Amino acid sequence: MCCEKVRKAVIPAAGLGTRFLPATKAMAKEMLPIVDKPTIQFIVEEALKSGIEDILIVTGKAKRPIEDHFDANIELEMNLKEKGKTDLLKLVEETTDVNLHFIRQSHPRGLGDAVLQARAFVGNEPFVVMLGDDLMEDNVPLTKQLMNDYDKTHAATIAVMRVPHEETSKYGIINPGEEVEKGVFNVKNFVEKPAPEKAPSNLAIIGRYLLTPEIFEILATQQPGAGNEIQLTDAIDRLNKTQRVFAHEFTGKRFDVGDKFGFMTTSIEYGLHHPEIKDQLRNYIIETGKKLAAEAPEAKPKKNK
Repeated sequence: MCCEKVRKAVIPAAGLGTRFLPATKAMAKEMLPIVDKPTIQFIVEEALKSGIEDILIVTGKAKRPIEDHFDANIELEMNLKEKGKTDLLKLVEETTDVNLHFIRQSHPRGLGDAVLQARAFVGNEPFVVMLGDDLMEDNVPLTKQLMNDYDKTHAATIAVMRVPHEETSKYGIINPGEEVEKGVFNVKNFVEKPAPEKAPSNLAIIGRYLLTPEIFEILATQQPGAGNEIQLTDAIDRLNKTQRVFAHEFTGKRFDVGDKFGFMTTSIEYGLHHPEIKDQLRNYIIETGKKLAAEAPEAKPKKNK
């Protein structure tokens, strides 16, 4: 029988990070910092704030820095302690007090295959999948919101968010059924990256999934889909044919750090709230805005003919 308490999270981090080449040629994309914190640390912190007890990170080649980041660095800690840099010491120690596990996905066969690597770790329990490309902000962490839904439904629940209809081809999209309570929908079916004219809604799957262990039996037989990869969305659609799957609409703020523009805008937004640099960054943006406005063609006086 499935354990009713959600205790475990899986963070897939085995992708090649090709959108950030050449930086990711020998560096894990998940270690790229938002100001001064690697993106994967935001995901781990969300899991811990939600009450998750055990975390499995699925890694691949060139991902060793992720393991090193969450390991103790005795030499660094001693150096900071001797110099009385207690604030920095606290920041370093925050990354070591986590119950983390690691497994390698030898070949990048898609998100579904990465999740399948967690089968032995998860066992017969419900669990959460957290993708590193999406950073979420809300009063209650999104992962905790999904866990609260599970306490009521004991069913798989997928986080979704409304996107512009013309962008549906970038996402897995749900075909929503009845709204069983505010912001929680029954799902008729899932469609992977439909063209806007074929999309059943504009409710897009974002990077948080609460799944039941039956998903592993499906993933083990799942045929490659879009991109010739094992798609998690396809497996969830099959799961929905044998047990209920719900969608939870997220209304907080989502930062997409999966491409260069999203990464840059996220860095700016976080920088504007960072205690060390927020004032300098705000002044820089204001002054840069003035310069750009002055340099714009429409701002320059026209010569009389």
